[in-house]
Amino acid sequence: MRAALRLLGLVLLPTIGLAVAFGIAPDRVTLEVHVWLLVVLGLLLVASIGIVQRAFPAGPSPFLASLRRPVVSAARPDSLLKAEREVSMAGSSAFDVHRRLRPSLVELSRDLLAVRRGIDLDRSPDAARVVLGENAWELVRPDRPEPEARHGAGIRPDELERVVIALERI
Repeated sequence: MRAALRLLGLVLLPTIGLAVAFGIAPDRVTLEVHVWLLVVLGLLLVASIGIVQRAFPAGPSPFLASLRRPVVSAARPDSLLKAEREVSMAGSSAFDVHRRLRPSLVELSRDLLAVRRGIDLDRSPDAARVVLGENAWELVRPDRPEPEARHGAGIRPDELERVVIALERI
């Protein structure tokens, strides 16, 4: 009931204005009715917007909230980011395997062999080969030549997995 009275109050003022306009300029009735209609429709639009805003209050959209990525509290270490880049690039070309991934794997295997087994990768290649296994040895051996086809296939994920397992077993 209150909404109907409020709506009537919105329409009453422009209607009084229309009646006054009829008295002042009776020869422009068509224009006056169009202006009245425009004003009344505009007021009804504003009232409708208010009703909708009250029915659906502003708040965070569930859709937009689902698109937001969770905030990572701690930054990932640079060494992890570097390793991820090397592995990602090594999957694309033989050059990246040899020049980017291999030096990190050689350094890692050299340290692991020295600390855990007392084997020097450069001085005792036969002992290192036995401990590392053929897959890892082929990638980290000191005399490994550069690939002939620089843009050739990189390392497959299953091959890299075997190398990582071999390094973990040291």
